Amino acid sequence: MKLIGSYTSPFVRKISILLLEKGIEFEFVNEQPYNAENGVAQYNPLGKVPALVTDEGDYWFDSPIIAEYIELLGVAPAMLPADPKAALAVKQIEALADGIMDAALTSVREQARPAAQQSEDELLRQREKISRSLDRCEQLIRDGKIQSDSLNLATIAIACAIGYLNFRRVSPGWCVDRPLLVKLAETLFQRESFARTEPPKA
Repeated sequence: MKLIGSYTSPFVRKISILLLEKGIEFEFVNEQPYNAENGVAQYNPLGKVPALVTDEGDYWFDSPIIAEYIELLGVAPAMLPADPKAALAVKQIEALADGIMDAALTSVREQARPAAQQSEDELLRQREKISRSLDRCEQLIRDGKIQSDSLNLATIAIACAIGYLNFRRVSPGWCVDRPLLVKLAETLFQRESFARTEPPKA
């Protein structure tokens, strides 16, 4: 099995952690999707990471799809509940965390543009998306719909999103008034799977 991705992508990190936690052996193929000449498109016509190549030669892309494929392999520990509706609730939280990652990535790309071409309105929109989504995650933990010390697809995705905010210094004050999210992140960051997938420091 091959995982095609970038060491800095939070979406790739999410899949790497799932594979590591389940003890599934895989080869990591480092590809930069924004390079003019990259090998990602041969696995995903959209040219985005992650992409997964199975031992049978099948290609899977888009991190929620890859996560679901990995879960279908039936390798413990389970990262989704057996009950379909409960599993859907976890996937919705994954989608919320993925949205935080998307907004952070958009912010990083916008700030990489020449200063005169950057849109403050766009940056503000992304900051508001991140703030609202983090507030929702905090509330879900407070309501008991997310267990901050549990390991599943939702908590892994949230921790990967927070890790990316820290890595790219997007929303540097995210932890203010969100103690439950801080606890979740600190708990998961101590796991070997998170330590092994920490983005390289520039």
